[in-house]
Amino acid sequence: MVTYRGPTMVANTLHACAILLKKYKDWDWFINLSASDYPLVTQDDLLDTFADLKRDLNFVEHTSDLGWKATQRAMPLIIDPGLYQTTKSDIFAVGPKRNLPTAFKLFTGSAWMILSREFVEYCIWGWDNLPRTLLMYYSNFVSSPEGYFQTVICNAPQFVPTVVNHDMHYISWDNPPQQHPHMLSVNDTAQMIASYAPFARKFRMDDPVLDQIDIHLLGRKKRGFTPGGWCGGKPRCSRVGNRNRLRPSPGAQRLQRLFGNIVFSENFTKAQCF
Repeated sequence: MVTYRGPTMVANTLHACAILLKKYKDWDWFINLSASDYPLVTQDDLLDTFADLKRDLNFVEHTSDLGWKATQRAMPLIIDPGLYQTTKSDIFAVGPKRNLPTAFKLFTGSAWMILSREFVEYCIWGWDNLPRTLLMYYSNFVSSPEGYFQTVICNAPQFVPTVVNHDMHYISWDNPPQQHPHMLSVNDTAQMIASYAPFARKFRMDDPVLDQIDIHLLGRKKRGFTPGGWCGGKPRCSRVGNRNRLRPSPGAQRLQRLFGNIVFSENFTKAQCF
């Protein structure tokens, strides 16, 4: 059975972006995460490494090679069964097939991303019709979070040079990938560290690997906070001290290596919206 991750998740993400734009001005990137994600670096590591990047960068893993998704996701028209039957036996129903669009090029990729404030404003304010047009198109699409933002950014020429083809996650997939990735365990710890990624998924609730990440990567004690430059008071981290002081851990060095491989590499522009 295919899980219908349709427009609701995209709408919720856009709603969160709109709230962030309305209530807060001092931010540069929007990071979407789920309850199945877990950090592999500290907050200070993130702040320290991202401070050296251009603020317009968008980390969106993508490809225009739809493969099996063209026939199984892009072409089926998803219909709410409540529109034509009295009892809803399924989450959704598949209607007639539709042709692939010619007005824009479809892209697909990871549903997890880091978006710049400028691109978020473009999606929310919509000073041209592209974000709204694509939102309507993806309202009848299976797993729209894996295509909406990719298609918007790669069909907006002003944002193509800002795209980094990476979702900033370590995820273990089958080959070829199935609908859901592997659940990570202690056996995946070495691969997670070697990926240099700041986040990983999916994890089971209270899996022992989370304790290993806390101890060895985050320096977090059980039932405590992840330490950083903000820690003040006695006992340590009992109050917020200097919020502008950063104390990056070795996780910052791993993240810098990742940026060196993808952002500062010679192939950076070659991986944009291909």
